[in-house]
Amino acid sequence: MSQVPAATRTLQVLRFLAAQPGPVPLDRIITGVGLPRSTAYHLVNTMIDEGFVTHLAEERRYGLGVAAFEVGSGYTRQAPLQRISRRPLAELVDRTGQSAHLAVLHGRDVLYVIEERAPGRPPLVTDVGVRLPAHLTASGRAILAALPAAQVRAAYPDRAAFVDRHGKGPSGPRQLTAVLQETRQRGHATEDGEVTPGFASVAAAVLDHNDYPVAGVAITHPGAESSEAYVDEVRRTAQILTVRLRG
Repeated sequence: MSQVPAATRTLQVLRFLAAQPGPVPLDRIITGVGLPRSTAYHLVNTMIDEGFVTHLAEERRYGLGVAAFEVGSGYTRQAPLQRISRRPLAELVDRTGQSAHLAVLHGRDVLYVIEERAPGRPPLVTDVGVRLPAHLTASGRAILAALPAAQVRAAYPDRAAFVDRHGKGPSGPRQLTAVLQETRQRGHATEDGEVTPGFASVAAAVLDHNDYPVAGVAITHPGAESSEAYVDEVRRTAQILTVRLRG
């Protein structure tokens, strides 16, 4: 906890709400962030007054407000993550000969914000602006594995939260938990044919100064090749970006 607990809790609530597919009840915020009920009630009402949270009274749910959108729009205009990431990703492509990409979590999807395509390699579905189910992608798994368990449970409460793409990958909370446990133990994430048949990916998370996963760095290679050949390079690039984000 920082020396300004209220500020830390406010940011935790914003991050939690930003990760949800839609507005949620107050109890979901309390569980997801780990706040006492009275603290959550007063904090959320202050955030409503400032425009960062909106209260849908008829639904008894809370979602992000206009002020949060303004902050997100400012981030999009400045694109600091993309600015510091482009050269390290280009260097990763040069070292491995495989296409690389950077993705951020958006609800239960990952949103691709950079793609560096290796010369001679075929185009991939991970183009800039594309969204894919986070639980099926290597970059999404790398991010999810570094999130608090309560936040992952809130995002994936039951089997209805899981999208099937090619009949592979976790289809329920218990399977996802096992995948993320394995990812944490290895220190990197993988997928093989779950996004595109015939291709596999390896990824590592980029962390901010609070050890919060802000992005995932990944490379995609032919499925016939072993991901182990690229693990060290992907983790090295993720660490470079982590250090840069921490200043």
